[in-house]
Amino acid sequence: MAVSEAVGGAGRKPPPVNVKAPMCPSRGVLEHVTSRWGVLVLAALVERPYRFSELRREVGGVSEKMLAQTLRTLERDGFLLRDAKPVIPPRVDYSLTELGREAAEQVWALARWTERRTPDVQAARAAYDEARNP
Repeated sequence: MAVSEAVGGAGRKPPPVNVKAPMCPSRGVLEHVTSRWGVLVLAALVERPYRFSELRREVGGVSEKMLAQTLRTLERDGFLLRDAKPVIPPRVDYSLTELGREAAEQVWALARWTERRTPDVQAARAAYDEARNP
């Protein structure tokens, strides 16, 4: 069945996507891609595929539970491939899909911008706080 059939019936266009609309499904996607751990996982996987334990070390501070949850969510959304090898001990590699690479490049650009501009944000915060609490 084609997407248009599943969404709106045969021959009908799917409803328009508008992230500012309250019930738009793109909001859920945006939430997954821009969550704290979603951004960091996507940013790490831009570099190369990772095993779970490697990824946990690369994304400092994430708990095993949160990493597993984030990986499942991103895999479900079509951003990640989970490749489980039938070996002992089990080996699972995570890599980006084409869709995931596109999303990762976008959030990685935002993350890099954030790194560069953090001193300016900190200065603005200090000025704001000083003006309010002389």
